[in-house]
Amino acid sequence: MSRFEFKMPKLGESITEAAIITWFKNVGDTIEQDEMFLEVATDKVDSEVPSTVSGVVEEILFKANEVIKIGDTIAIIKTDGKTLKTKKNVTSSTVEKSQKKKANVQKTEKKPKQLATASQNNNTFFSPLIISIAKEYHISFEELARIPATGNDGRLRKSDVFQYIKEGRPYKFVQPSVTQDPTAYRIPQPNLDKGTGKIVKMDRMRQMIADRMVYSKHTSPHVTAYVEADLTDLVAWRNANKIAFQEKHNCKLTFTPLFVEAVAKAVKDFPMINVSVDGQNIIVKEHINIGMATALPSGNLIVPVVKDADKKSLKELAADVNKLSAKARDNKLDPEDIKGSTFTISNVGTFGSVMGTPIINQPEVAILALGIIKKRPEVIETEKGDEIAIRSIMYLSLSFDHRVVDGYLGGSFVRRVADYLEKFDVNRKI
Repeated sequence: MSRFEFKMPKLGESITEAAIITWFKNVGDTIEQDEMFLEVATDKVDSEVPSTVSGVVEEILFKANEVIKIGDTIAIIKTDGKTLKTKKNVTSSTVEKSQKKKANVQKTEKKPKQLATASQNNNTFFSPLIISIAKEYHISFEELARIPATGNDGRLRKSDVFQYIKEGRPYKFVQPSVTQDPTAYRIPQPNLDKGTGKIVKMDRMRQMIADRMVYSKHTSPHVTAYVEADLTDLVAWRNANKIAFQEKHNCKLTFTPLFVEAVAKAVKDFPMINVSVDGQNIIVKEHINIGMATALPSGNLIVPVVKDADKKSLKELAADVNKLSAKARDNKLDPEDIKGSTFTISNVGTFGSVMGTPIINQPEVAILALGIIKKRPEVIETEKGDEIAIRSIMYLSLSFDHRVVDGYLGGSFVRRVADYLEKFDVNRKI
């Protein structure tokens, strides 16, 4: 008889913990090697985790929604194939311990330490995990900012929050030591009539998207610049070559890889658009990784990433785009597929939109929306003078972080993308 400790597997280089969404097996169930055992969630993607051995599930050490560190033992599998009588309270004891822990936390909250002031953290970036814990215990962003942080660069860690809760949330009712400006604008909290109707609870991913969008608007002062591009030559070349391209490379030629190619070239011309902000420092990225905002079957959005887009041929870009889009449609994106984006594009034209004002995908500093390509009568210059012709026109809109991207840089960049699209080589070979 052998007891195998099943551990939370590694889900990506930067991922240190994951939340259990659901167990596919119960205590006493037989499981085969490579059979799906549970589904987990990180701040990036949901993943199904297979068993690495065959046997009988003897213990499940954590329940759904608990957050586990990578490498921690989460279940015991008996690998001799014989079912043991599992103690009735094996799993319930875990639940009871968790409930007791939460009850103890709630008890200690009733007796907060009376402290006059609390220092404010300089770094107010909170990870999705920290935000989810704060929601569970009804901790505001202002209170989070008063918790002593021990992470790198003053980042707040999960252990900091739980230690703070254990201590009775001493800074729950105190004011920051920094004197607030009486003229500063404060967000009002009106008691709005939200109406009546069917209530649909947000799923976990939608909550995460909502948190990130609010965080992005709160963090980055958004400015949007618009240009229009005449894509007549590009559209004609693509229409004339898409069948031959697919026959030659066994790969569809959509507009997206052409857009990614033009954006990567423009990013190379303007490297200060390919940065992130860390306090008072600007990090200029070594790689040009283009994220593509993509709709999942659920309607939620995710951003798979084309890595090193500036170094790839059109054939390679098309292959990457098609592969990532297919994996997104089938809910099979891996953590690595959505990691490392340095600049994001959103093809709102796919949904018929003429243009959009996209929200920046943090920690990036700009995002480009590409509208629908639409035929319009346009005045063009010819040898005979000005004439009206039918042209394929597309609007491009760039939202950028005005902390580090000024109007000149933002406007020049989006104009350069349009130039690359307009001046497309119609004699280009596939």
